[in-house]
Amino acid sequence: MHILNSLEQFTQAYRGGRKWQRCVEAINNIDNIQPGVAYSIGDSLSYRVTTDTSADALFVGHRRYFDVHYYLQGSQKIEFARKETLQEVECYRDETDREFLKGCGDTVQVHEGQMVVCDIDEACRFISEGPVKKVVLRVTVEDGYFHNK
Repeated sequence: MHILNSLEQFTQAYRGGRKWQRCVEAINNIDNIQPGVAYSIGDSLSYRVTTDTSADALFVGHRRYFDVHYYLQGSQKIEFARKETLQEVECYRDETDREFLKGCGDTVQVHEGQMVVCDIDEACRFISEGPVKKVVLRVTVEDGYFHNK
């Protein structure tokens, strides 16, 4: 998992590739979208604004999409671990690009203005102690566009 302290730091670290530029484009568009509604830019990115007040009981892992979270308000704890160190609870489903796992990992606290990029070899569990508003982006692991589109 990568924690970046600002959108500017994200832009510098992930400047290569159209899909990462689309993340910035999506974040710059958040004033024009409705919370809870999923939007997409091309075939490599979907995003939505969420207001989260819950805590995940299980770790969630992905294989085809990176999770990127940009915090607009509040703070949240994230527990993360390499998938190989966790126990599978619900097997991977291609339709949802999710697998559920349990175990223990390292915990970090993130807050307004920070961004988190969750790698596909890791699983994360989000723990909210109060309201959190954030942009959740799903970014393809593919380098370019999908070849069959």
